[in-house]
Amino acid sequence: MFEAAFANANLPGAVGMIVDRDGVCFAEALGQADAVGGTAMRRDSLFQIASMTKALTSVAAMQLVEQGRLGLDDDVGAVLPDLAGPQVLTGFDASGAPMLRPAAGPVTLRHLLTHTAGLGYFFIHAEVLTYFKAVGMPEPGSLASIKMPLMFDPGTRWEYSVGTDWTGLAVEAVTGMKLGDYLAQHVLGPLGMSATAFRPKWPADAAQVHVRNPDGSFKLNQAVLGGGEFQMGGGGLSSTADDYGRFVRMMLRGGELDGQRVLRQETVAEMARNQVGELRAGYMGSVMPDFAAPYDTFPDQHTGWGLGFLINPEQGPNGRSPGSLAWAGIFNSYYWIDPAAGVGGVFMSQLAPFGDPGALACFGALERMAYGLGE
Repeated sequence: MFEAAFANANLPGAVGMIVDRDGVCFAEALGQADAVGGTAMRRDSLFQIASMTKALTSVAAMQLVEQGRLGLDDDVGAVLPDLAGPQVLTGFDASGAPMLRPAAGPVTLRHLLTHTAGLGYFFIHAEVLTYFKAVGMPEPGSLASIKMPLMFDPGTRWEYSVGTDWTGLAVEAVTGMKLGDYLAQHVLGPLGMSATAFRPKWPADAAQVHVRNPDGSFKLNQAVLGGGEFQMGGGGLSSTADDYGRFVRMMLRGGELDGQRVLRQETVAEMARNQVGELRAGYMGSVMPDFAAPYDTFPDQHTGWGLGFLINPEQGPNGRSPGSLAWAGIFNSYYWIDPAAGVGGVFMSQLAPFGDPGALACFGALERMAYGLGE
């Protein structure tokens, strides 16, 4: 099923993996890591996992919550002065200058982890893009690229955002460590995720980001998300399918893997609980469809959000149980974690724009295989 979906997808290459609490159930590498240079895809090929970084940064933050070093509902401005006294963007005056008002309340770590802080992304939200055009477009990967006024009062809406980048900076602020060093010592190392890191320079033998030409052939996109002025907790890590599969297994096992406990079981349960009430989470618009098309994992469901994850309240069309956790990376990598069924999966590819139908079809085939669903 996975091979058939890949054959129909016109992807340069991909790795698919299914795991359960005890190990790897299925793994296969298909196609090419570099379709221009002709490098074959390997099971251990490196991928830029982009926003799949968010789950790992969320785990780091929740470790500090367990220790009492961060509070979920404290004013995060106490450790991140740039988020103290937040301002809400109300529009633009006749000259195009931003108009602001004080926010109704502070931004908290819970807001950052649930994308309800009021922050956004320039490629999703027109008002953020307009704001940056007014004040000066920041360099990608710069701190200026995540400094913006809020679009709404904290806690009143869900909008996908740079909140987890700020979460990573909060981890740095309270530990005195670079985010990558903290993750290596407290999350990645204990989980045996030895290939996962922030990489400012992209190896030639790693999976390369591709863009389709009009004739269906591929060219390379040289974007590298692991560098820049700061280590992006929202999108800067690179990893392998096997490494990320170990993270999925840890979550399936309630915070422990191979005798190494990185989170308390009750913390994992809290991360997997819908935190946004009646707000609907998960839909992303787009003002740059060549970078990321509008996306909605379950358009027919009132999806929620935990502390780092999308949550589907009903069974998914490919077998996923209600209450499963999931998200994705912008170069068409995806994962899901199903605690009820004890299974999960990872699909890795490197193609822009996000939301590619072929990649989603491969991910769907992987999921149906995990639940024993035929074509």
